[in-house]
Amino acid sequence: MAILKDVMYRKFCAYGFLKNFRFFDPFIILFFRESGLSFLEIGVLFSIRAVATNLLEVPTGVIADAYGRRKAMISAFSFYILSFALFYLVSCFSRYAMAMVLFAFGETFRSGTHKAMILEHLKIKGIAASKVEYYGHTRAASQLGSSIAALIAAGLVFYTGGFRVVFLASIVPYILALLLMISYPKELDGEIIPLKGKWKLRRASMRSASMRFTSMRPALIRLAGRIAAALHGFASIFRRPLLLRGLANSASFDALFRSTKVYLQPILQAQALALPVLLFVRDEQRVAVVVGVLYFVLHLGTSYAAANAGRMRERAGSLPAAVNISYLLGVCLLGVAGVSAALRIYPLSIVAFLGFYMLQNVRRPIMVGYLADLIPQRTMATGLSVEFQLRTLLSAGIAPLVGLLADRIGVGGTLVIIAAVAAAGASLLRVRIKGGRNSERPLVYIVQDGKQDRKEE
Repeated sequence: MAILKDVMYRKFCAYGFLKNFRFFDPFIILFFRESGLSFLEIGVLFSIRAVATNLLEVPTGVIADAYGRRKAMISAFSFYILSFALFYLVSCFSRYAMAMVLFAFGETFRSGTHKAMILEHLKIKGIAASKVEYYGHTRAASQLGSSIAALIAAGLVFYTGGFRVVFLASIVPYILALLLMISYPKELDGEIIPLKGKWKLRRASMRSASMRFTSMRPALIRLAGRIAAALHGFASIFRRPLLLRGLANSASFDALFRSTKVYLQPILQAQALALPVLLFVRDEQRVAVVVGVLYFVLHLGTSYAAANAGRMRERAGSLPAAVNISYLLGVCLLGVAGVSAALRIYPLSIVAFLGFYMLQNVRRPIMVGYLADLIPQRTMATGLSVEFQLRTLLSAGIAPLVGLLADRIGVGGTLVIIAAVAAAGASLLRVRIKGGRNSERPLVYIVQDGKQDRKEE
Protein backbone atom coordinates (compact mmCIF):
# COMPACT_ATOMS: atom_id res chain seq x y z
CA MET A 1 0.00 0.00 0.00
CA ALA A 2 1.35 3.43 -1.00
CA ILE A 3 2.36 5.78 1.83
CA LEU A 4 1.61 9.53 1.77
CA LYS A 5 5.06 11.05 2.40
CA ASP A 6 4.04 14.62 3.21
CA VAL A 7 5.59 17.10 5.66
CA MET A 8 4.01 15.42 8.68
CA TYR A 9 5.30 12.02 7.55
CA ARG A 10 8.81 13.45 7.68
CA LYS A 11 8.16 15.04 11.06
CA PHE A 12 6.80 11.78 12.45
CA CYS A 13 9.88 9.96 11.20
CA ALA A 14 12.13 12.67 12.65
CA TYR A 15 10.39 12.27 16.01
CA GLY A 16 11.04 8.53 16.02
CA PHE A 17 14.62 9.06 14.92
CA LEU A 18 15.38 11.58 17.67
CA LYS A 19 13.32 9.83 20.35
CA ASN A 20 15.46 6.71 20.02
CA PHE A 21 18.72 8.59 20.43
CA ARG A 22 18.93 7.18 23.93
CA PHE A 23 22.64 6.55 24.02
CA PHE A 24 22.29 4.73 27.33
CA ASP A 25 20.02 1.95 26.03
CA PRO A 26 22.77 -0.48 24.93
CA PHE A 27 24.62 0.00 28.23
CA ILE A 28 21.95 0.56 30.91
CA ILE A 29 22.50 -2.78 32.69
CA LEU A 30 26.29 -2.46 32.39
CA PHE A 31 26.06 1.10 33.76
CA PHE A 32 24.14 -0.05 36.83
CA ARG A 33 26.48 -3.01 37.33
CA GLU A 34 29.46 -0.65 37.09
CA SER A 35 27.80 1.40 39.85
CA GLY A 36 27.80 -1.67 42.09
CA LEU A 37 24.12 -2.64 41.87
CA SER A 38 22.91 -6.25 41.91
CA PHE A 39 20.47 -7.59 39.32
CA LEU A 40 17.76 -7.45 42.01
CA GLU A 41 18.46 -3.76 42.70
CA ILE A 42 18.39 -3.09 38.98
CA GLY A 43 15.05 -4.90 38.74
CA VAL A 44 13.71 -2.80 41.62
CA LEU A 45 14.74 0.38 39.80
CA PHE A 46 12.85 -0.74 36.70
CA SER A 47 9.92 -1.63 38.94
CA ILE A 48 9.98 1.86 40.51
CA ARG A 49 9.83 3.35 37.05
CA ALA A 50 6.96 1.04 36.11
CA VAL A 51 4.95 1.73 39.27
CA ALA A 52 5.41 5.48 38.89
CA THR A 53 4.36 5.20 35.26
CA ASN A 54 1.35 3.14 36.27
CA LEU A 55 0.19 5.73 38.78
CA LEU A 56 0.62 8.61 36.37
CA GLU A 57 -0.46 7.00 33.11
CA VAL A 58 -4.23 7.43 33.18
CA PRO A 59 -4.22 11.07 34.38
CA THR A 60 -1.66 12.08 31.77
CA GLY A 61 -3.50 10.16 29.05
CA VAL A 62 -6.69 11.98 29.98
CA ILE A 63 -4.84 15.30 29.91
CA ALA A 64 -3.54 14.47 26.43
CA ASP A 65 -7.07 13.84 25.16
CA ALA A 66 -8.66 16.72 27.07
CA TYR A 67 -6.05 19.48 26.79
CA GLY A 68 -4.06 18.71 23.69
CA ARG A 69 -1.49 16.15 22.68
CA ARG A 70 1.21 18.61 21.69
CA LYS A 71 1.43 20.02 25.22
CA ALA A 72 1.65 16.49 26.59
CA MET A 73 4.57 15.69 24.26
CA ILE A 74 6.40 18.90 25.17
CA SER A 75 6.02 18.01 28.85
CA ALA A 76 7.30 14.49 28.16
CA PHE A 77 10.59 15.59 26.66
CA SER A 78 11.11 18.16 29.42
CA PHE A 79 10.89 15.42 32.07
CA TYR A 80 13.17 13.14 30.05
CA ILE A 81 15.86 15.81 29.96
CA LEU A 82 15.67 16.29 33.73
CA SER A 83 15.97 12.54 34.23
CA PHE A 84 19.06 12.23 32.04
CA ALA A 85 20.72 15.10 33.86
CA LEU A 86 20.14 13.44 37.24
CA PHE A 87 21.48 10.08 36.06
CA TYR A 88 24.65 11.82 34.92
CA LEU A 89 25.15 13.82 38.13
CA VAL A 90 24.47 11.19 40.82
CA SER A 91 25.75 7.69 41.62
CA CYS A 92 23.62 6.02 44.29
CA PHE A 93 20.50 3.83 44.35
CA SER A 94 18.15 6.40 45.95
CA ARG A 95 19.07 9.13 43.44
CA TYR A 96 18.72 6.67 40.58
CA ALA A 97 15.21 5.97 41.88
CA MET A 98 14.41 9.70 41.69
CA ALA A 99 15.71 9.79 38.11
CA MET A 100 13.51 6.80 37.27
CA VAL A 101 10.45 8.67 38.58
CA LEU A 102 11.28 11.67 36.37
CA PHE A 103 11.70 9.28 33.45
CA ALA A 104 8.27 7.82 34.28
CA PHE A 105 6.73 11.29 34.00
CA GLY A 106 8.19 11.52 30.50
CA GLU A 107 6.93 8.07 29.55
CA THR A 108 3.40 8.75 30.77
CA PHE A 109 3.04 12.01 28.88
CA ARG A 110 4.44 10.41 25.71
CA SER A 111 2.89 6.93 25.75
CA GLY A 112 0.00 6.57 23.34
CA THR A 113 -0.04 10.29 22.69
CA HIS A 114 2.18 10.38 19.62
CA LYS A 115 0.52 7.28 18.14
CA ALA A 116 -2.82 9.07 18.58
CA MET A 117 -1.38 12.08 16.72
CA ILE A 118 -0.32 9.85 13.83
CA LEU A 119 -3.74 8.23 13.69
CA GLU A 120 -5.39 11.66 13.85
CA HIS A 121 -3.30 12.80 10.87
CA LEU A 122 -4.26 9.69 8.89
CA LYS A 123 -7.92 10.32 9.70
CA ILE A 124 -7.70 13.95 8.56
CA LYS A 125 -6.04 12.89 5.30
CA GLY A 126 -8.55 10.08 4.75
CA ILE A 127 -5.92 7.33 4.66
CA ALA A 128 -6.63 5.53 7.95
CA ALA A 129 -6.61 2.19 6.11
CA SER A 130 -2.81 2.45 5.74
CA LYS A 131 -2.20 2.79 9.51
CA VAL A 132 -0.13 -0.42 9.86
CA GLU A 133 2.18 0.42 6.96
CA TYR A 134 2.41 4.11 7.93
CA TYR A 135 3.20 3.42 11.58
CA GLY A 136 5.62 0.72 10.49
CA HIS A 137 7.57 3.30 8.48
CA THR A 138 7.78 5.72 11.39
CA ARG A 139 8.86 2.90 13.69
CA ALA A 140 11.53 1.96 11.15
CA ALA A 141 12.89 5.50 11.48
CA SER A 142 12.98 4.98 15.25
CA GLN A 143 15.03 1.83 14.91
CA LEU A 144 17.37 3.53 12.44
CA GLY A 145 17.92 6.18 15.11
CA SER A 146 18.67 3.44 17.64
CA SER A 147 21.24 1.84 15.35
CA ILE A 148 23.11 5.10 14.79
CA ALA A 149 22.83 5.95 18.49
CA ALA A 150 24.44 2.61 19.37
CA LEU A 151 27.53 3.42 17.32
CA ILE A 152 27.80 6.93 18.78
CA ALA A 153 27.35 5.56 22.30
CA ALA A 154 30.07 2.97 21.69
CA GLY A 155 32.43 5.74 20.58
CA LEU A 156 31.63 7.80 23.67
CA VAL A 157 32.20 4.87 26.04
CA PHE A 158 35.38 3.84 24.23
CA TYR A 159 36.79 7.37 24.41
CA THR A 160 35.84 8.10 28.03
CA GLY A 161 36.27 4.60 29.43
CA GLY A 162 32.95 4.79 31.34
CA PHE A 163 29.22 4.51 30.77
CA ARG A 164 28.00 7.66 32.57
CA VAL A 165 28.64 10.05 29.67
CA VAL A 166 25.87 8.47 27.58
CA PHE A 167 23.23 10.18 29.74
CA LEU A 168 24.73 13.61 29.21
CA ALA A 169 24.90 13.04 25.46
CA SER A 170 21.24 11.94 25.34
CA ILE A 171 20.10 15.43 26.37
CA VAL A 172 21.06 16.98 23.01
CA PRO A 173 18.71 15.00 20.69
CA TYR A 174 15.90 15.31 23.22
CA ILE A 175 16.14 19.09 23.14
CA LEU A 176 15.81 18.86 19.35
CA ALA A 177 12.80 16.55 19.74
CA LEU A 178 11.18 19.04 22.12
CA LEU A 179 11.55 21.78 19.51
CA LEU A 180 10.06 19.42 16.91
CA MET A 181 6.98 18.91 19.08
CA ILE A 182 6.47 22.67 19.26
CA SER A 183 6.33 22.76 15.44
CA TYR A 184 3.45 20.23 15.20
CA PRO A 185 0.13 21.72 13.95
CA LYS A 186 -2.72 22.28 16.41
CA GLU A 187 -5.05 20.07 14.40
CA LEU A 188 -3.24 17.01 15.79
CA ASP A 189 -4.44 17.84 19.31
CA GLY A 190 -7.61 15.97 18.40
CA GLU A 191 -11.17 16.86 19.31
CA ILE A 192 -11.25 18.72 22.62
CA ILE A 193 -13.97 20.60 24.41
CA PRO A 194 -13.34 24.33 23.96
CA LEU A 195 -12.67 26.09 27.24
CA LYS A 196 -14.72 29.27 27.51
CA GLY A 197 -14.66 32.00 30.08
CA LYS A 198 -11.93 34.40 31.07
CA TRP A 199 -9.08 33.03 33.20
CA LYS A 200 -7.15 36.27 33.25
CA LEU A 201 -8.92 38.84 35.36
CA ARG A 202 -8.22 42.50 35.52
CA ARG A 203 -6.82 43.88 38.75
CA ALA A 204 -9.89 46.03 39.20
CA SER A 205 -12.09 42.95 39.41
CA MET A 206 -9.85 41.17 41.93
CA ARG A 207 -10.96 43.03 45.02
CA SER A 208 -11.97 40.01 47.01
CA ALA A 209 -11.61 36.25 47.03
CA SER A 210 -15.33 35.79 46.52
CA MET A 211 -15.28 37.97 43.40
CA ARG A 212 -12.39 35.95 41.97
CA PHE A 213 -14.18 32.66 42.56
CA THR A 214 -17.43 33.99 41.06
CA SER A 215 -15.60 35.22 37.96
CA MET A 216 -13.76 31.94 37.46
CA ARG A 217 -16.68 29.63 38.22
CA PRO A 218 -17.90 29.22 34.61
CA ALA A 219 -14.41 28.29 33.47
CA LEU A 220 -14.02 25.82 36.34
CA ILE A 221 -17.34 24.17 35.48
CA ARG A 222 -16.27 23.77 31.86
CA LEU A 223 -12.89 22.44 32.97
CA ALA A 224 -14.61 19.81 35.15
CA GLY A 225 -16.84 18.88 32.23
CA ARG A 226 -13.84 18.42 29.99
CA ILE A 227 -12.08 16.08 32.42
CA ALA A 228 -15.30 14.15 33.13
CA ALA A 229 -15.91 13.57 29.42
CA ALA A 230 -12.42 12.17 28.90
CA LEU A 231 -12.69 9.97 32.01
CA HIS A 232 -16.01 8.63 30.74
CA GLY A 233 -14.29 7.51 27.55
CA PHE A 234 -11.59 5.83 29.63
CA ALA A 235 -14.13 3.97 31.79
CA SER A 236 -15.96 2.65 28.72
CA ILE A 237 -12.89 0.61 27.76
CA PHE A 238 -13.44 -1.71 30.72
CA ARG A 239 -16.94 -2.59 29.51
CA ARG A 240 -15.65 -4.15 26.30
CA PRO A 241 -14.21 -7.70 26.68
CA LEU A 242 -12.79 -7.91 23.15
CA LEU A 243 -10.86 -4.68 23.57
CA LEU A 244 -9.67 -5.71 27.03
CA ARG A 245 -8.28 -8.98 25.66
CA GLY A 246 -6.43 -7.09 22.94
CA LEU A 247 -5.01 -4.66 25.48
CA ALA A 248 -3.94 -7.54 27.73
CA ASN A 249 -2.25 -9.36 24.84
CA SER A 250 -0.33 -6.27 23.78
CA ALA A 251 0.64 -5.28 27.32
CA SER A 252 1.75 -8.80 28.29
CA PHE A 253 4.04 -9.24 25.31
CA ASP A 254 5.51 -5.75 25.67
CA ALA A 255 6.09 -6.28 29.40
CA LEU A 256 7.82 -9.57 28.61
CA PHE A 257 10.01 -7.87 26.02
CA ARG A 258 10.88 -4.83 28.13
CA SER A 259 11.66 -6.88 31.23
CA THR A 260 14.04 -9.25 29.44
CA LYS A 261 15.56 -7.34 26.50
CA VAL A 262 18.19 -5.61 28.64
CA TYR A 263 19.67 -8.99 29.60
CA LEU A 264 21.13 -9.17 26.13
CA GLN A 265 23.78 -6.78 27.46
CA PRO A 266 25.47 -9.16 29.97
CA ILE A 267 25.36 -11.85 27.27
CA LEU A 268 27.09 -9.48 24.85
CA GLN A 269 29.57 -8.56 27.58
CA ALA A 270 30.43 -12.22 28.15
CA GLN A 271 30.85 -12.76 24.40
CA ALA A 272 32.99 -9.62 24.03
CA LEU A 273 35.38 -10.70 26.79
CA ALA A 274 35.62 -14.19 25.28
CA LEU A 275 36.61 -12.94 21.81
CA PRO A 276 40.35 -12.82 21.05
CA VAL A 277 40.13 -9.28 19.65
CA LEU A 278 41.19 -5.82 20.85
CA LEU A 279 43.34 -7.37 23.56
CA PHE A 280 45.46 -4.20 23.74
CA VAL A 281 42.62 -2.08 25.23
CA ARG A 282 40.78 -2.20 28.55
CA ASP A 283 37.86 -4.58 29.09
CA GLU A 284 35.35 -1.70 29.17
CA GLN A 285 36.55 -0.50 25.78
CA ARG A 286 36.34 -3.99 24.27
CA VAL A 287 32.80 -4.34 25.58
CA ALA A 288 31.89 -0.90 24.20
CA VAL A 289 33.03 -1.82 20.70
CA VAL A 290 31.33 -5.21 20.58
CA VAL A 291 28.07 -4.02 22.20
CA GLY A 292 27.92 -0.90 20.03
CA VAL A 293 28.49 -2.77 16.77
CA LEU A 294 26.04 -5.56 17.59
CA TYR A 295 23.34 -3.11 18.70
CA PHE A 296 23.92 -1.21 15.46
CA VAL A 297 23.29 -4.40 13.48
CA LEU A 298 20.36 -5.31 15.72
CA HIS A 299 18.57 -2.01 15.21
CA LEU A 300 19.19 -2.03 11.47
CA GLY A 301 17.42 -5.39 11.44
CA THR A 302 14.54 -4.12 13.56
CA SER A 303 14.24 -1.04 11.33
CA TYR A 304 13.81 -3.28 8.29
CA ALA A 305 11.35 -5.47 10.20
CA ALA A 306 9.18 -2.53 11.28
CA ALA A 307 9.06 -1.14 7.74
CA ASN A 308 7.69 -4.49 6.56
CA ALA A 309 5.08 -4.99 9.26
CA GLY A 310 2.35 -4.75 6.63
CA ARG A 311 3.73 -7.82 4.85
CA MET A 312 3.42 -9.96 7.97
CA ARG A 313 -0.16 -8.80 8.39
CA GLU A 314 -0.89 -9.81 4.78
CA ARG A 315 0.77 -13.23 5.13
CA ALA A 316 -1.05 -13.95 8.38
CA GLY A 317 -4.35 -13.15 6.68
CA SER A 318 -5.70 -10.79 9.33
CA LEU A 319 -4.55 -8.55 12.18
CA PRO A 320 -5.79 -10.92 14.93
CA ALA A 321 -3.95 -13.87 13.34
CA ALA A 322 -0.75 -11.81 13.09
CA VAL A 323 -1.10 -10.83 16.76
CA ASN A 324 -1.49 -14.45 17.91
CA ILE A 325 1.29 -15.85 15.75
CA SER A 326 3.78 -13.16 16.74
CA TYR A 327 3.09 -13.76 20.46
CA LEU A 328 3.92 -17.48 20.25
CA LEU A 329 6.96 -16.89 18.05
CA GLY A 330 8.33 -14.30 20.48
CA VAL A 331 8.00 -16.67 23.45
CA CYS A 332 9.85 -19.38 21.51
CA LEU A 333 12.71 -17.01 20.61
CA LEU A 334 13.08 -15.92 24.23
CA GLY A 335 13.22 -19.56 25.31
CA VAL A 336 15.94 -20.32 22.76
CA ALA A 337 17.94 -17.28 23.95
CA GLY A 338 17.69 -18.50 27.53
CA VAL A 339 18.70 -22.10 26.82
CA SER A 340 21.65 -20.96 24.68
CA ALA A 341 22.86 -18.51 27.34
CA ALA A 342 22.61 -21.20 30.04
CA LEU A 343 24.73 -23.51 27.87
CA ARG A 344 27.13 -20.61 27.12
CA ILE A 345 26.40 -20.81 23.40
CA TYR A 346 26.42 -17.04 23.28
CA PRO A 347 26.29 -16.55 19.47
CA LEU A 348 23.03 -18.55 19.24
CA SER A 349 21.59 -16.63 22.19
CA ILE A 350 22.49 -13.33 20.52
CA VAL A 351 20.85 -14.44 17.25
CA ALA A 352 17.68 -15.46 19.12
CA PHE A 353 17.59 -12.09 20.86
CA LEU A 354 18.03 -10.40 17.48
CA GLY A 355 14.97 -12.30 16.24
CA PHE A 356 13.07 -11.31 19.40
CA TYR A 357 13.89 -7.63 18.85
CA MET A 358 12.90 -7.81 15.17
CA LEU A 359 9.64 -9.54 15.99
CA GLN A 360 8.72 -6.89 18.55
CA ASN A 361 9.18 -4.17 15.96
CA VAL A 362 7.05 -6.05 13.44
CA ARG A 363 4.41 -6.78 16.04
CA ARG A 364 4.07 -3.28 17.48
CA PRO A 365 2.63 -1.61 14.31
CA ILE A 366 0.31 -4.59 13.89
CA MET A 367 -0.85 -4.28 17.49
CA VAL A 368 -1.46 -0.55 17.13
CA GLY A 369 -3.49 -1.21 13.99
CA TYR A 370 -5.54 -3.90 15.74
CA LEU A 371 -6.31 -1.69 18.74
CA ALA A 372 -7.07 1.29 16.51
CA ASP A 373 -9.93 -0.72 14.99
CA LEU A 374 -11.47 -1.13 18.46
CA ILE A 375 -10.81 2.20 20.21
CA PRO A 376 -12.91 5.30 19.37
CA GLN A 377 -10.78 7.93 17.64
CA ARG A 378 -11.64 10.67 20.13
CA THR A 379 -10.28 8.65 23.09
CA MET A 380 -7.40 7.08 21.19
CA ALA A 381 -4.70 8.57 23.44
CA THR A 382 -6.59 7.43 26.54
CA GLY A 383 -7.09 3.92 25.15
CA LEU A 384 -3.45 3.49 24.20
CA SER A 385 -2.49 4.90 27.59
CA VAL A 386 -4.53 2.15 29.26
CA GLU A 387 -2.56 -0.40 27.23
CA PHE A 388 0.66 1.25 28.38
CA GLN A 389 -0.55 1.21 31.98
CA LEU A 390 -1.25 -2.52 31.85
CA ARG A 391 2.20 -3.05 30.38
CA THR A 392 3.94 -1.08 33.11
CA LEU A 393 1.92 -2.80 35.84
CA LEU A 394 3.11 -6.18 34.56
CA SER A 395 6.66 -4.88 34.15
CA ALA A 396 6.63 -3.68 37.76
CA GLY A 397 6.01 -7.23 38.90
CA ILE A 398 8.25 -9.02 36.41
CA ALA A 399 11.39 -6.84 36.60
CA PRO A 400 12.34 -7.53 40.27
CA LEU A 401 11.51 -11.22 39.81
CA VAL A 402 13.78 -11.43 36.78
CA GLY A 403 16.54 -9.63 38.69
CA LEU A 404 16.21 -11.93 41.71
CA LEU A 405 16.29 -15.06 39.55
CA ALA A 406 19.27 -13.72 37.58
CA ASP A 407 21.21 -13.26 40.84
CA ARG A 408 20.30 -16.79 41.99
CA ILE A 409 20.36 -19.01 38.89
CA GLY A 410 21.91 -16.86 36.17
CA VAL A 411 20.55 -14.98 33.17
CA GLY A 412 20.01 -18.03 30.94
CA GLY A 413 17.92 -20.02 33.39
CA THR A 414 15.88 -16.94 34.21
CA LEU A 415 14.94 -16.35 30.58
CA VAL A 416 13.86 -19.98 30.21
CA ILE A 417 11.54 -19.76 33.23
CA ILE A 418 9.99 -16.46 32.08
CA ALA A 419 9.42 -17.85 28.57
CA ALA A 420 7.76 -20.98 29.98
CA VAL A 421 5.35 -18.90 32.09
CA ALA A 422 4.50 -16.71 29.09
CA ALA A 423 3.83 -19.80 26.95
CA ALA A 424 1.48 -21.18 29.60
CA GLY A 425 -0.64 -18.01 29.41
CA ALA A 426 -0.81 -17.83 25.60
CA SER A 427 -4.27 -19.40 25.34
CA LEU A 428 -5.74 -16.86 27.76
CA LEU A 429 -4.40 -13.95 25.69
CA ARG A 430 -5.43 -15.20 22.25
CA VAL A 431 -7.34 -12.45 20.42
CA ARG A 432 -10.36 -13.15 18.24
CA ILE A 433 -11.29 -11.93 14.82
CA LYS A 434 -13.52 -8.87 14.86
CA GLY A 435 -16.94 -9.67 13.44
CA GLY A 436 -17.21 -13.11 15.01
CA ARG A 437 -19.35 -14.24 17.90
CA ASN A 438 -17.42 -12.17 20.41
CA SER A 439 -16.99 -9.09 18.28
CA GLU A 440 -17.89 -5.61 19.40
CA ARG A 441 -18.94 -2.48 17.60
CA PRO A 442 -16.72 0.53 18.29
CA LEU A 443 -18.23 3.29 20.37
CA VAL A 444 -18.49 6.88 19.23
CA TYR A 445 -18.72 9.69 21.75
CA ILE A 446 -20.65 12.84 20.92
CA VAL A 447 -19.87 15.81 23.13
CA GLN A 448 -22.40 18.62 23.35
CA ASP A 449 -22.29 21.41 25.92
CA GLY A 450 -19.92 19.47 28.12
CA LYS A 451 -22.14 16.34 28.13
CA GLN A 452 -21.17 13.09 26.52
CA ASP A 453 -23.63 10.76 24.77
CA ARG A 454 -22.72 7.29 23.54
CA LYS A 455 -23.83 5.44 20.45
CA GLU A 456 -22.60 2.53 18.35
CA GLU A 457 -21.33 2.93 14.84
